[in-house]
Amino acid sequence: MTERLVRRFIPDWENVGDPAVRERYGLLSGAVGIFLNLLLSAGKMLAGLLTGSIAVTADAFNNLSDAGSSVVTLVGFKLAGQKADDGHPFGHGRIEYLAGLLVSLLILMVGVELGKSSIEKIFHPEAVDFSMLSVIILAASILVKLWMCLFNRKLGRRIGSAAMEATATDSLSDVVATSAVLAGTLVGGLTGVSIDGWIGAVVAVFILRAGWGAAKDTIDPLLGTAPDPALVKGIQELVMSHKQVVGMHDLVIHDYGPGRRMCSFHAEVPQNADIMEAHDAIDHIEREIMEKYGVETTAHMDPIATEDEEVNRLREQVRELVKEVDGEMTIHDFRVTKGPFHTNLIFDVLVPHRCKLTDEEIVRQITERIQKLDPAYYAVLQLDRAYV
Repeated sequence: MTERLVRRFIPDWENVGDPAVRERYGLLSGAVGIFLNLLLSAGKMLAGLLTGSIAVTADAFNNLSDAGSSVVTLVGFKLAGQKADDGHPFGHGRIEYLAGLLVSLLILMVGVELGKSSIEKIFHPEAVDFSMLSVIILAASILVKLWMCLFNRKLGRRIGSAAMEATATDSLSDVVATSAVLAGTLVGGLTGVSIDGWIGAVVAVFILRAGWGAAKDTIDPLLGTAPDPALVKGIQELVMSHKQVVGMHDLVIHDYGPGRRMCSFHAEVPQNADIMEAHDAIDHIEREIMEKYGVETTAHMDPIATEDEEVNRLREQVRELVKEVDGEMTIHDFRVTKGPFHTNLIFDVLVPHRCKLTDEEIVRQITERIQKLDPAYYAVLQLDRAYV
């Protein structure tokens, strides 16, 4: 069914890297969600009126809020698909994350309201009438919501959408919630024991838990998360596969929304290399990263000495000294300038974000170690922060 809907309503459905195709996926998800949730809400509202059950009525309002969430998702994808403009040169892709966050907040609001109503019902119980029509409606709702969970999860994973993953999580919580309501209805009908308020409270807990998880999944990319290690490794291997490049550093990857990533790095080339050949290789690397990973890339070319044995020896010595300070630290842009009384060792140190030392402590410890090599060596170093 999912594949049939995708192929029917999304032209060029396989090209998920295209923002226009992503937008159509979002519109399909939103439209299906609005239609089915309104249908389920109407059915449960009828069942709630027939039985007087707070749990069933709350579940109906839960579906009504889901319809509203689908509207938010639909609008969010529509806005996220807008092209870049003067005020937003990197596009509007992060609106999709905001849509997912708003869906999560709606889920949390429903959970809070349902919890309040259920607690009131626990302290002031009322008789609930049993209705076979209610049982049928609730059972059908479970099946529909299970399909919606699988539907949104499949679409979300296909296009890498946090908003759709949040919607899938919400649908799964609805399956659990409605199952609890159905169980309470059957227990009440078969035994006459009213557990309506308690079932409503359990449903509220599931809804709140799902809402919190969905909110975290959308807040993280808004705050800025570390890039996928597989992507970092892939880019590094691609760059180093070109013989003109002897090293790379300062790799930074920015995420401006699904399908809108950018990266920059420094590529080290021998200082005596043919500058046109090296420049052509860097241009080719930028295009290759875009074609393979869909990441717009800017690379800076750093010339380094590779044939001076003394410089190579000092570079290796300093590299080992820096690792004594922190095993994950690396150096780059290493140069040596000699004077009549001292020699400057000029280099940058890449500091991992997990390092607990202050900048002053790092500089002091590295400087002391280099001075022990030779008092005539002066360390001229710059600290860089690692972002991958």
